[in-house]
Amino acid sequence: MVRGKTQMRRIENATSRQVTFSKRRNGLLKKAFELSVLCDAEVGLVIFSPRGKLYEFASSSMQEIIERYKRHTKDKVQPENQVGEQNLQHMQHEAASLMKKIELLEESKRKLLGEGLQSCTLGELQQIEKQLERSVSTIRARKIQVFKEQIERLKEKEKILASENAILREKFGDLQQRQGSSGEKEGEALCTESSEKSDVETELFIGPPECRIRRPLQN
Repeated sequence: MVRGKTQMRRIENATSRQVTFSKRRNGLLKKAFELSVLCDAEVGLVIFSPRGKLYEFASSSMQEIIERYKRHTKDKVQPENQVGEQNLQHMQHEAASLMKKIELLEESKRKLLGEGLQSCTLGELQQIEKQLERSVSTIRARKIQVFKEQIERLKEKEKILASENAILREKFGDLQQRQGSSGEKEGEALCTESSEKSDVETELFIGPPECRIRRPLQN
């Protein structure tokens, strides 16, 4: 019969839980013993039951194994603590350096705004003045560049509008030409119709129908 897979969760039934604990505990102690003998490993195993009862296995002395474990963990944790302390000191130094830079920048900003100049020497004032002149020169150069860019954009818009205007003028001229030609054709048609009407016979007949004498109508 195939054994089903055991679900890794707490066994609710107390009797089944105790039976499983006893079986797994004995198997674990056996595996620890086999590992120490077959592989010449130093093994220490400590188990506490749900009721607090102690079960242990040691390939040598449990106390010696515990002391060796403490020394090993102490040697391993100490360098990590040292690295952490060094990183903390480095971060504190960086933070202090940044705070000092921020203070200097704030002081320079106040001086550029004309504040806190009482403690400045003549050389410092001249340096601040030169810096402001350079800033003004840079701002003016940028302003001129912006003006030139705006003028170029307006020129491009002007070209586009002129091109659109020329197209509209051409369309309007064609429309007027078509309307003029259609008007001329209508005038010619009216003149032709009037001339046809003027060509009708204007002769007068005198006498009975049998012996009418055709006489032209005098103007």
